[in-house]
Amino acid sequence: MIIINGEGLTIENVVEVSRFNKKVKLSDEAKKAILHSRSIVEKILDEEKVVYGISTGFGEFSKVFISKEKTSLLQKNLILSHSVGVGNFFSREHVRAMMLLRVNSLSKGYSGIRLQTVEKLIELLNKGITPAVPCKGSVGASGDLAPLSHIASVVFGEGLVLDKDGKGVCARTALEEAGIEENPLTAKEGLALINGTQVMTGVAAITAYDAVNLFKIADISLSVSLEALDGLKDAFDSRIAMIRPHGGQVVSVENINKITKNSYITANNTENKRVQDAYSLRCSTQVHGASKDSLRRVIETIEIEMNSVTDNPIVMPDTGEIISGGNFHGQPIALVMDYLKLAISELGNISERRCNRMVDPHLSNDLPPFLTDKGGICSGFMIAQYTAAALASENKVLVHPASADSIPTSANQEDHVSMGTIGARQSDEILKNVEHILSIELMMGCQGLNYRGDKTFGDGTTKALESIREVVPFLDDDVILAPHFEQLRKIIADGTIVKNVESKVGKLAI
Repeated sequence: MIIINGEGLTIENVVEVSRFNKKVKLSDEAKKAILHSRSIVEKILDEEKVVYGISTGFGEFSKVFISKEKTSLLQKNLILSHSVGVGNFFSREHVRAMMLLRVNSLSKGYSGIRLQTVEKLIELLNKGITPAVPCKGSVGASGDLAPLSHIASVVFGEGLVLDKDGKGVCARTALEEAGIEENPLTAKEGLALINGTQVMTGVAAITAYDAVNLFKIADISLSVSLEALDGLKDAFDSRIAMIRPHGGQVVSVENINKITKNSYITANNTENKRVQDAYSLRCSTQVHGASKDSLRRVIETIEIEMNSVTDNPIVMPDTGEIISGGNFHGQPIALVMDYLKLAISELGNISERRCNRMVDPHLSNDLPPFLTDKGGICSGFMIAQYTAAALASENKVLVHPASADSIPTSANQEDHVSMGTIGARQSDEILKNVEHILSIELMMGCQGLNYRGDKTFGDGTTKALESIREVVPFLDDDVILAPHFEQLRKIIADGTIVKNVESKVGKLAI
């Protein structure tokens, strides 16, 4: 059980709830804060004061006064009219992350929502009812209005929820079957549910979590390729890293030396007539390390956002003021998501270059052309490199910064927006593309290791080879490679390879 109080929620907590279905509940302090915030809203309603979002319309309609009798209808219409998303549904775990983050923000007591409405969101989470949320339609300010509206609509029985196959079904029917009562909204509640950055931040949190595993895989894959290519270890001398002590580079060198410990390749390999390797090997820890430094900055920003108040207007519990501001603007997440896109994409770019070296007989240091000793009758891994190249090229399109664009909305009242949700979705897509690229590199690398079978490989490299050979074989002849790559991608994504390598060499650092 994770206790929600608006403070200290971590990315690991988000994954525990969204992916592994851990249950949540509000702390007693959070309940008190929510009740106090709501009492301020009720006082404003009783006094019929003109306050944005409570007794007025929204956006360009903020000049229109709404009487107390019509505030419930206002909130319902707000959600219905803003449920305008299009495209495929977000995954179940992404939506659960969004719901959890919205609860965490509301629990801080600055939103004026009723306690029963927050607890309704928790009930949906704990009973596994997940709204069906189209992934496109948010410009990232005023918050993630469209996708969060699709979540909010389910609270009062409208919209769709995901069935076990990920298809949208009637929310009202699903609530009835789960024994969950509908919760009609009252004043301020619709706005409190949708004016925030929880969609982009939820996707960002899960992507960042998966990136930690991916970055470790990148170091493992590099190590496998380094040994398969009979590479030089000079570039991984820790003294080189320490005189340019970027944290990511330092830990990347540590990781490679752990993984390749006891390898046949040494710092001064006298069997090699080369004095240097190509950049995709020699500069790999500089590239991997820079991406790690980026990831740490991204995680810091995401966790600040996860524990922040991002709606509007904000109820100040100490003074009773209602203040209109702009905390819903997604720029902090938008920028770091574009940063993360680039950091992940670069791992794919350099991995693809190592793939190319392993299939090119002019570059592979005596490996057979295209990693097959039946060249001519067999094509081996020739076209696998095409797929890696295609994915790397696709990532170069996706990595264009979403935050560089802005289109005014709401009759120019909202005249600068973040596009952060687009960047978050793209970061997730790029990550999945790089998982595929690394699966190709690892399979090529293991094929290369088997061709150097009389050598002694590094402790971690050997463990990686054993793990991979449990799901994909050495290839004597041409076969359909796609299923093998997918099997390998699965044990990349679920952490199996990292877990097995770390069991031998110790924890790899990020």
